[in-house]
Order: sequence, then C-alpha cells, then structure tokens
Amino acid sequence: MRELKNSGVIFIYISVFIAVLFCGCVGMAEKAGQALDGSALIILNIYRAHSNYGSDIDVEIVENKNNEKSIIITAKEFPMVKLRGTYPHEDGIFYFTSLEYLSASAHGWNEFSMELYGSGSVSLSAAGSLEIIEAPEQLQITKGRIHNYDTRITGNDALVSLRNRFDRVASLTEWMLSVSDIKGQKIDDFEKSWKPVLFPEMVSQKNRPVSWRQAADVFRTAEDVNWNISYTKRMFPEELIPVRDSGTMLRDWEEALSLIYLEYEWENFLKLFSQKLNLNKIK
Repeated sequence: MRELKNSGVIFIYISVFIAVLFCGCVGMAEKAGQALDGSALIILNIYRAHSNYGSDIDVEIVENKNNEKSIIITAKEFPMVKLRGTYPHEDGIFYFTSLEYLSASAHGWNEFSMELYGSGSVSLSAAGSLEIIEAPEQLQITKGRIHNYDTRITGNDALVSLRNRFDRVASLTEWMLSVSDIKGQKIDDFEKSWKPVLFPEMVSQKNRPVSWRQAADVFRTAEDVNWNISYTKRMFPEELIPVRDSGTMLRDWEEALSLIYLEYEWENFLKLFSQKLNLNKIK
C-alpha cells in the first residue's frame, strides 16, 4: 500500500478498504453458483479425480433455470478458473464452451467469461473417466464485470477493459516465458520471484536485481511511483515499455495477479488433464 499524505486520507482509505472487504465477501458468496448472465446453477453431481501432476480435479454436473445441463471442470491448484462444457452426448463426447475466471484482490475483483474451443470425453458412472481430446484453446472474452473499490463496471465498458487487460497480460507473460524456464511454482512463490524483476521500485533494496540501477539512469513519476525508465528500456521489449512506465503493469499486477499467474502457467494447467483421469462420484 503506497504512502498516504495525511491522517484524513488514511482514515478515508481504511474505511473504503474495509467496506470493499465486506462487500467483496458478500459479493463472492452471492457469486457462488451463479453464471455471469445471472442464472443460478444447481449442482446435480460431483465427480473427482487426482491428476498424476498433483492436483484434484472436479467435474460438476450443473443445471440452470431453463433445465439445461452442462459440465464444469475445476482444478484445486487453480481456484480462479473453471472450464465449462456442454453436457456429454451418449458417446461421452463434450465440447468446451467457456473459461470462467473470478479472482479477488485488495482492490476488489475481476470476473469474465471467455470462449473456448476444444473437446473431451467423460464417463459419468460411479467410477467414470475424463479425457481431453482437443485441449481447450482460449478465444475471446465475451462477458465480464469489474469491482474496483466501491466502483462496479459492467457491460461494454467492462468488456473493453477486461479485453485490454488480457491482451497486456498475454504480452507480459509471453515475455516472461521467453526469459525464464521456471514453471510449476505456487502463486505465492511466483509473486516473490517475479515482483523484484518487474517492479524493483516496489521491493526492498536487498531484493532488487543487482543491475537494476546504473549511474546515468533516468527516473519518471507515474501513479505515485518513481519509475526507473532506463531499467525499463534495458529489460523489457518495446511493447511493454509504456505499460510499465505508466504504472499500468503494476495496476494489472495488483488487481489481477492470479490472471498473470494463470497465463504464465497455462501449459502446466492443461498438463493436469493430459492423461486419462479416473473419476469417482462424491455427490
């Protein structure tokens, strides 16, 4: 949390923060079992598998108010995301329809639905199975909502903002993956590893990269942070330079860290489903 200038501002900030936490908890609770179109989803059955890559996988059979059934697939290690698919045909084949993302931060939360392309096969017997035939491919965000402190953004404004954020995150993680082969971290370790690299100005001196500052470096203030724009130019590709120097990258990090983490670990996320999984009915 950045330094505030006087006690009055501090009081207002804390009051808003508490209100957000309260509203966020209520909103998150209300969100459980809800789709972005507002329709309630009733969970009919739950099946569970354990991936060879170390995560529990749940397959839920859900039904909306129109009695339309679909399946939702979740992985314990990636709680911010659900994969939704059509109810399987008689032969067990289903098609991925959307990725549902929901994650909170100290600032509020982001949620969106993104179209997917891909397919799988599932057997819904007492001891069934799940197999991915064609790995889900991310397409386009189609719905979304943003809650930022006491502001709620919906409709086209939210859609434009979330699409722009996703494009920035995709560019950032593409660069991150090009300079590092470290994968498979928990999100907390991911944050500790990357924050000093992306934002040395925001961590203690001892945690900053050794060469982050040189004698002739130039600094510029944006979003209340004095950015080392010379470091930005040395470190980042051209398309990310204005994103970091404007403070936008930091805002994405603070408000949507789990999205950055998900995109960075996307291949590992898909790897959880890379072998046929044995399902056991638990509800």
